[in-house]
Amino acid sequence: MSRSGTGISRRRFLESGAELGAVSLLAGAPAVAAAATPETRFFVIGDWGRNGKHHQRAVGRAMAAAAVASNPAFIVSAGDNFYESGVTGLSDPQFRTSFEDVYSEAALHRPWHVILGNHDYRGDVEAQIAYSGVSSRWQMPSRYYTRTASNRDGGVDIFYLDSSPFIRKYIGTVTDISGQNPKAQLAWLDAALGRSQARWKIVIGHHPLYTALGGHGHDQPDMIAAFEPVLRRHKVPLYINGHDHSMQYVEMTGISYVTTGAGSHTYQPGPPSRAGYCSGDHGFLSVAVSGAAAQLDFIDMAGRSVFARTITA
Repeated sequence: MSRSGTGISRRRFLESGAELGAVSLLAGAPAVAAAATPETRFFVIGDWGRNGKHHQRAVGRAMAAAAVASNPAFIVSAGDNFYESGVTGLSDPQFRTSFEDVYSEAALHRPWHVILGNHDYRGDVEAQIAYSGVSSRWQMPSRYYTRTASNRDGGVDIFYLDSSPFIRKYIGTVTDISGQNPKAQLAWLDAALGRSQARWKIVIGHHPLYTALGGHGHDQPDMIAAFEPVLRRHKVPLYINGHDHSMQYVEMTGISYVTTGAGSHTYQPGPPSRAGYCSGDHGFLSVAVSGAAAQLDFIDMAGRSVFARTITA
């Protein structure tokens, strides 16, 4: 169940975000709770790595201004971190020209939880994981992992996927998913969701399941087949992704599906084919979880809230 919002109020926008109390749960380690705070706030940006071009810098500046105002606990990259073909190694200059030099404002020097997209699989994936040991903010401990945050009203468990190995059309192509085991990852997610005691279970992957546009090239049947039964079984209320270079929101079978792939190059998608929202605006997603409610806001590169929705868990 959800209701439309009217944007981020000044009072809410000035509230502090939750501090991250996080450990990886890949090995089943217990989560370490942080000091309780009013809400858990974080930003999500997808499909951004273009050396500052295609409005990437403008989106970064808007995200920095929003971070000054609302103090998110962390920022999520929803994949396709470097175009067109990932990075060539740990010394690739794109780590500087597409990340460090673009998101340079002090307000963006906070943890970035990073996942992989299909364009990242055209390059050296292990270098992106290894960059976690070089950068003070880049955090990608593995190809898929879990983080836990807490606020006064309960925990938020976020499950970060590596979705490219589930897309069958990539087999044998330049998007090199060879050697990956999607069945093992799916079993990990099922077990991790089953262990979670958090009120909010949020799953983030690069590829969408359902989109507001629907149809070929937007919905991903391979993702639906693999993940929808798991999301529904564990009553996951929110799935967030990038990949489609747009901002979209749609509700399907009781789950909110949010696409935030507008970090740089976008396109004009036209009207949605389902009841929902879609836009070719450049921007990012702000998520604020407090109690049983989560406020979702799409923020454009001018800093305006162009769509808002409150969902419940």
